[in-house]
Amino acid sequence: MSSVPPGSEPGKCRVVLTGFGVVSSIGIGAAEFTESLRAGRSGVSPISVFDVEGFAHGNGCEVTEFSPEQWITRTPVSALGRASRFAVGAARMALEDAGLDSDWLSARRGLISVGTTDGESYELDQLVATEIAYGPEGMDPEVVRRTSAIRLSTAIAQELELTDVEAMTIATACSAGNYAIGYGFDAVRNGEVQYALCGGADAMCRKTFTGFYRLGTIAPECCQPFDINRKGILTGEGAGVLVLESLESALARGARIYAEVLGYGLNCDAYHQVAPNGDSVAECMEIALRNAGVKPDEVDLISAHGTGTKANDITEAGAIRKVFGDTTPRTISLKSMLGHTMGAASALGAIACGLAITHGFIPPTINHTETDPECDIDCVPNQAVDADLRVVQNNGLAFGGNNAIVVLGKYEPELRDDRVGSAA
Repeated sequence: MSSVPPGSEPGKCRVVLTGFGVVSSIGIGAAEFTESLRAGRSGVSPISVFDVEGFAHGNGCEVTEFSPEQWITRTPVSALGRASRFAVGAARMALEDAGLDSDWLSARRGLISVGTTDGESYELDQLVATEIAYGPEGMDPEVVRRTSAIRLSTAIAQELELTDVEAMTIATACSAGNYAIGYGFDAVRNGEVQYALCGGADAMCRKTFTGFYRLGTIAPECCQPFDINRKGILTGEGAGVLVLESLESALARGARIYAEVLGYGLNCDAYHQVAPNGDSVAECMEIALRNAGVKPDEVDLISAHGTGTKANDITEAGAIRKVFGDTTPRTISLKSMLGHTMGAASALGAIACGLAITHGFIPPTINHTETDPECDIDCVPNQAVDADLRVVQNNGLAFGGNNAIVVLGKYEPELRDDRVGSAA
């Protein structure tokens, strides 16, 4: 354990967020996403990307306004799967938002790290349907070529014509976006790379919808995290990509700084395939706070995993109380608006946290009628509130106990002397 705040350790640099790219059911790009978060917009609509005939209900949070050709100019769009299109488009947006171009990137060593749950399962759905109807000889070779999950990251490198870059896809399900951010944070902070494009992407698919439906966790109409009447999740889709670079780099080029990455925590308890373990979730929060050099009473807001299922919400709220005691921070769930975007969820959550810090507001948990007494948190129901946020925690919890939590802070030119940090 170190008494030196992260970023001031010898050989370490401070890492900041300078660009956001968003593809979501409530907005394309950082500006539209910000407006929707503040307004508490719902991305719910009847699912149209696959056939829901035979299911009792079929709502989801589908991306409907995204035009890939607007953002993907060097790669044939037909060569990319639905999730890869989201990822590449979000990466382009993030670079434009950060004021960066391919020439700047090409002159530097970089990292592309994209998290996912399903990879290109939307394409796999199509192939399975074709095989059932016509046999394997009926499969379209172009669709087959689109299915590799690694394409979510390598397609970004190809589109940007980057060669001196590590491109990797991290498949740790619903926490994968935070995993990707943590990986990029370490690489930039240690000087291994000069920038990182990190985030997550997933596309809606019949396979995932069916799996959650059979578990009895698909809500009939809307997602109501922490509400006593909650009935489960809605599947969603999209992508979020963040530009990470050193503070020195950002200041040298006069970049806008959304927030600073203070630290993160990871653990994997393998407790159960689908049920979260409260003690393990609490431990991951403690790891993240130590790594960030942040005390629990300094956290102003938690963006929860907040799926809207009975088990997750009670377990996560209990873990938060275990770490933060009776003075728990306001705790929101973006899934009330976005649905569960799987591997994109914590990446979009991190972007929302950065935007909330920058613009001084807390997004609401919508669709809320009455808080479950077993949750007992202030979830900022239905209406955004203005707030001066200095430290925000973004939770990502996944099947199998793959937990990842990222802590962001308001950029301060000088680190506070009272922070107690650890490289845990």
